[in-house]
Amino acid sequence: MSGFTLAIVGRPNVGKSTFFNRMLEQRKAIVDDVSGVTRDRQYGVAEWAGKSFNVIDTGGFVAGSEDVFEKEIRKQVIIALDEADAVVFMVDTVTGITDLDDSMADVLRRTTKPVFLAVNKVDNHERLLEATEFYSLGFEHIFFLSSMTGSGTGELLDAVTALIPEQPEAEEGAEENPIPKFAIIGQPNVGKSSLLNALVGQERTIVSNIAGTTRDTIHTHYNLFQKEFILIDTAGIRKKTKVNEDLEFYSVIRAIKAMDEADVCLLVLDAEKGITAQDLSIFSLASKKGKGIVILVNKWDTMEKETNTARDYEKVLKDRIAPFSDVPILFISATEKVRIFKAIEIALDVFAHRQQRIPTSKLNDVMLKAIEAYHAPVVRGNQVKIKYVTQLPTHVPSFAFFANYPDDIKQPYRNYLENQLRKNFNFSGVPVRLFFRKK
Repeated sequence: MSGFTLAIVGRPNVGKSTFFNRMLEQRKAIVDDVSGVTRDRQYGVAEWAGKSFNVIDTGGFVAGSEDVFEKEIRKQVIIALDEADAVVFMVDTVTGITDLDDSMADVLRRTTKPVFLAVNKVDNHERLLEATEFYSLGFEHIFFLSSMTGSGTGELLDAVTALIPEQPEAEEGAEENPIPKFAIIGQPNVGKSSLLNALVGQERTIVSNIAGTTRDTIHTHYNLFQKEFILIDTAGIRKKTKVNEDLEFYSVIRAIKAMDEADVCLLVLDAEKGITAQDLSIFSLASKKGKGIVILVNKWDTMEKETNTARDYEKVLKDRIAPFSDVPILFISATEKVRIFKAIEIALDVFAHRQQRIPTSKLNDVMLKAIEAYHAPVVRGNQVKIKYVTQLPTHVPSFAFFANYPDDIKQPYRNYLENQLRKNFNFSGVPVRLFFRKK
């Protein structure tokens, strides 16, 4: 997974969310023709031409009335230019060039980063003729497309992915003893910096209760209980004057970058709030990127306790994060330093699970028995037979199952095989990938 990040910018209602959904092939945002309806968190991983990259739709980060828009949107364009590797600037042929488009184009023309001008809603010949007025904005890469029907989006994605260097799935032998990298992620104000400070034992970052006070990724190298590791914190110091800046968008990009660099993500939740939609979104992104995950429920000291509080809480959490629920959950208090070192021990365990290589003979012994005990269902009269299993030399634990009818193996049986792998080999906290190939 490359850390390449593409930001989609443009004024409201030009179709950024529709384009974003098409790239992610899922209806994740609320799409509606009312200004500023994109309320869902807008980030995900897109795959095209065998390459995957991060996509961020800036539309979800502008709130407020029309008059706020211009300033906010310009600010987002600037942040997107700072942080992303490339930008798609979306305009719409139905309304033509507006003042806001002009003002955004003005900011975008000054950058050295690649900017792709996407003229949307070009769904007939007449509109294509009207769309030529956008050449006057002076961008070199211009694409005419319709995010609703998808026409023209392929050419744009080809141009974007051409910028991403080929990344061979590295054979893991390269680093003998890699130092594990942990990222502390989560929403603003859940106590990420307090956790970092408690671990470092010094005020390495300024902690304050203002949401979005941390801004940059910092790597801190540790040696704890003779174990070495690197903590990536999306934290930094900002001048107090800028505190009212809308930095939610900033922190999302930074968190995604930290995630790309890390081996294991420590997802910090606020005990009182539980797991929110935004947390689930962060969780599924980390698992999609194949990162190890440990969930830390912070501020546990402030909760009213009954006898099985922790156990009940954990069950609720696991239901919410299913199907990938084989994840360690730890109840901590960063300020009281409760179980914070335990959190690091668990993260080190998860790192080890992610690195483990299972000998082929042992894998086949165990898994072929499990397959014998419960055969894959017959599909269209075909008896599916799995003959052999092997682990692939990839960063994320991945297993290839060789079968006579690999396409007939359905999700429930895949789940059974994954559960058997988890039951017999410890992959707690680690996403596992299963591939089925023709024998």
